[in-house]
Amino acid sequence: MRILVINNIKDIKIFFTDIDGVWTDGSMYYFEDGNEAKRFNTYDSAGVLLLKTLNIPVVIISSESSNMVKNRAKKLGIKDTMLGVKNKLKVAEKIIQKLNYKMTDVAFIGDDINDLELLKKVGLSACPNNATELIKENVNWVLSKNGGEGVFREFVEKYLTSKKILNETIRIVQKKYYSNA
Repeated sequence: MRILVINNIKDIKIFFTDIDGVWTDGSMYYFEDGNEAKRFNTYDSAGVLLLKTLNIPVVIISSESSNMVKNRAKKLGIKDTMLGVKNKLKVAEKIIQKLNYKMTDVAFIGDDINDLELLKKVGLSACPNNATELIKENVNWVLSKNGGEGVFREFVEKYLTSKKILNETIRIVQKKYYSNA
């Protein structure tokens, strides 16, 4: 397994994330009435909140089309949710171009083949511990958590730790969102 090491991490301006296998454990629950369900881990919402505090947007790019993902994104205030995407790299490039960013300004976390090309191009890439070996060989960070265990939050916290701003960002979040004062 080859893990790329980044010693001097550039400031990331936008975080892209896959959903199934990252925010969920990859399982899909189907019921007899035809409905389906996904299990999300609430720890990931703190990752979104930390980035929101720093004015770093989160963009969901998923191959699946799911109202559950739309609802989760809406609850967390994620404005850009791209669902049913076959070519994640192409969609990401359009967003980056519109914002006048470069690929080096982007972080992305994914776990499987449909994430590979985008993972190879971004400035900072990561995957859950239970991602496929192919993905693990092509990312900067293989994280300790599996998909569905709060791995998006781990990614955000690891990035903020590398920038030496995690503790200060947490203090701001506590004061802004969880203080009575």
